[in-house]
Amino acid sequence: MARKLVHGTCVALGADAVLLRGPSGSGKSDLAFRFLALPGEGSSLPKLVADDQLWVTASAEGELIVSAPKSIAGKIEVRGLGIVTVPFVPQARLNLVCDLVKCEDVPRLPEDPWERTEIAGVAVPLLKLSPFEPSTPLKLKMALLLASSKQFV
Repeated sequence: MARKLVHGTCVALGADAVLLRGPSGSGKSDLAFRFLALPGEGSSLPKLVADDQLWVTASAEGELIVSAPKSIAGKIEVRGLGIVTVPFVPQARLNLVCDLVKCEDVPRLPEDPWERTEIAGVAVPLLKLSPFEPSTPLKLKMALLLASSKQFV
């Protein structure tokens, strides 16, 4: 199993994760921080996988497993506060990629089935969201739940 270091921020609900991608300053950490504030309990409690960079490993079964480099595990950058420690999961299954784009670049309806992107040789559903809309953390949670249940993807 090959392991690849990927730039991005990754959050999870239970064992399922979404990778947030975008250039530096695009809102990855901010969206992740707001996602972590969503209510939940047990396996539905949002948690951090990794902020800024993460390891992606393709399993023999064709799943992608994501984890944080040890030096940044449980750490997230919160602009204005610095690097803070938050609850995290040591690893999760990557079920969705979300590219952060400008509001006008978010399609009203995603393709059916959802567009795909390839990471470490594995095709993963891809969505585009604007990171700073108030509803984006909820959209992200719904998209991850849909992708994890294989609906619309």
